[in-house]
Amino acid sequence: MEIRKIQMQDANNYLDMLLNLDKETKFMMFEPGERPTDINIAKNIIEKSINGDNLVLVATDDENIVGFLSVQRGVPKRIKHTGYIVVGIREKFRGKGIGSKLFSELDIWARKNNITRLELSVICSNTVAKHLYEKNGFEIEGVKKNAMIVDGKYVDEFFIAKLYNN
Repeated sequence: MEIRKIQMQDANNYLDMLLNLDKETKFMMFEPGERPTDINIAKNIIEKSINGDNLVLVATDDENIVGFLSVQRGVPKRIKHTGYIVVGIREKFRGKGIGSKLFSELDIWARKNNITRLELSVICSNTVAKHLYEKNGFEIEGVKKNAMIVDGKYVDEFFIAKLYNN
């Protein structure tokens, strides 16, 4: 298992992993078949990670991407110190320490890039992810009621953040 920054040659593999995640979990934003499949969108995300202020880390098992962590940094000066996180790990690779390794690399990147606030949201019933975030220093800041509709029912999300003292 390797954790590394995404590279342009990962575009197809990255998109494949995202599309499979959509089928495997109801905790991600997109339902199966809803995510755009245009490879140029994936390439644009990778480009912004390589040449911009954002970050995409991937977890690889041999040649396959099995998980990712992305951070979109705030653009205006007032929120340039923040980053919004999205994380996903393929079903058969969960519970193997990949999430902890991704967050360890995230901490290094955040400190090097003067990020003092990382934030994300997680469906309240996703206790495994919530535990991962709390284990890595994130705290619940609030609840967004009726944040999404999953299987025809409203679900709430926790707003979760981690503050750094840079």
